[in-house]
Amino acid sequence: MLVHQLLKKLTRGAAVAALGLAVIAPAAAQEQPLRIGVIASVANEATELAIAQAKQQGLDVKLVEFNDWVLPNIAVADGSVDANFFQHAPFLELFNQRRGANLQPIAYGYSTTIGLFSKKLKKGDPVPEGATIAVPNDPVNTGRALLLLQSMGLITLKPGVAHQASLEDVVANPKKLKFVQIEGSQSARTFDDVTASVTYTTFAKQAGLNEKDGLAFDNTDPDSIRRYAIRWVAKPEKAQDPRLLKFIAIYQNSPEVKATLKRLYGDLISFPW
Repeated sequence: MLVHQLLKKLTRGAAVAALGLAVIAPAAAQEQPLRIGVIASVANEATELAIAQAKQQGLDVKLVEFNDWVLPNIAVADGSVDANFFQHAPFLELFNQRRGANLQPIAYGYSTTIGLFSKKLKKGDPVPEGATIAVPNDPVNTGRALLLLQSMGLITLKPGVAHQASLEDVVANPKKLKFVQIEGSQSARTFDDVTASVTYTTFAKQAGLNEKDGLAFDNTDPDSIRRYAIRWVAKPEKAQDPRLLKFIAIYQNSPEVKATLKRLYGDLISFPW
């Protein structure tokens, strides 16, 4: 009888302990940091500021930095990070199409232009004949770069190619420009090796250039501002993660975050949210 009562007590105790673990487990899961994938960018300073503000509200957020433009999407797809914040809509659409993925844009971040920047030419200088021009090597940003060069009268593209233009679509190159395709996120390191580079202002600033000293900038009409705005991106099942939505709201509604981005980019930034 005593043994039977003891076993009943032990069984009851185990059940209570299991119930306790069941209650604790969701709370422990909530304590996991929200992981956001990014690439190296001066704009991360503003995101870090939002992280500090989120921490004051009890939300733990961690940035995970990648060194190219594909890994942040792969990390979201395989669950290594909860979301990322580095790309515009055309880039995301191409990734989904080529990888058979279904990553979704959740909200707008900031929007900046791309420009033609140089350490060897000053604003107003003509691009010399035979100049070497670096352009991003991913298809979407290659097209965007070539459209900018066409708007400057440096090249002519095949009619109708738009932002899907490739180097093969250049039908006129009167200055015999030489094009070098580079990993977009590494463009800050290549300025010494080329005449000029078509890149984002964030990478020009990393190379020590003033964002206002670009030789030219691409279109900044409202449609382009939205099309090329940096997006928060996640898998469909993470799209309504309350931690992610709370952090995006903190980022978008923070006057300090917006002021930091304006300090970093000057007049070359818009806020389509």
